Amino acid sequence: MLNLIQADLYKMRKSSVIKILFGITTLCALIMVVMAYLIPQGKVGNEYTGIGFLFSDIDIMSILGAVIAGVFICGDFDNKTIHNAITSGCSRGAVIVSKAAVFFSALIFILLPYAIITGIALSTGAKFDMGSVSVGFLNILSKDSTIAFSVSVFLKMLVAMVTLTIVYMAQLSICVPLALVLKKPVLVVAIYYAFSIFCGQLAGLSSSSPVLNNILSCTPFGGNYSFVTLNSGVGDFFKAIVVCLVFIIVMLAITFSIFRKAEIK
Repeated sequence: MLNLIQADLYKMRKSSVIKILFGITTLCALIMVVMAYLIPQGKVGNEYTGIGFLFSDIDIMSILGAVIAGVFICGDFDNKTIHNAITSGCSRGAVIVSKAAVFFSALIFILLPYAIITGIALSTGAKFDMGSVSVGFLNILSKDSTIAFSVSVFLKMLVAMVTLTIVYMAQLSICVPLALVLKKPVLVVAIYYAFSIFCGQLAGLSSSSPVLNNILSCTPFGGNYSFVTLNSGVGDFFKAIVVCLVFIIVMLAITFSIFRKAEIK
């Protein structure tokens, strides 16, 4: 399995796709921060918060995360990489774990620009805000701007950002079974993006439905896990991480139960 992971990581490092996606997230993170800076100053109207949201991490990752799954998992069916791994003696469980490990590594890589640029913006002490559309790193930027930077604040920021990264990994873990079952990148991207929008709508409704709120809180799409900030408590971080890790394990277990009987052509 380690050999599979190393081979996939090497292929990913040499891929132009991951470099392009990293460039896209860097550009989008910069635009997001600039919009969040100009809006509270009145230089850009509040009506443009929707446009700013399009460049935020929650929206961009819903698309690019699924693209990564389509390219690096579905693509391995076309080039027979998965077929060759199985016929050479690798178990299907090892294939699933290796693909998931590389997929999550790629997600962390393309999320780095949002984390770094958000951290730099916070360190300036300037005011950033994009209103009610703030989620994920944009929410940290909006809620914790103007905070006095210190070592303790820096450590809290790291914990919040690591937690958010795990939340994104858990949300996008759904793409692993989708990619291995559908084997079509376009379908994976379309289905996951539609699903993420649907979950966003459910999260909005959960505030008026305790039952729905309890159900969603057992998944990375609820429980306000995407809204952690530097002021969140240790319990909030711990619960978010535990729920997300359990969700990832469940997704991989579902993937294995489906993939172990699937015919590989």
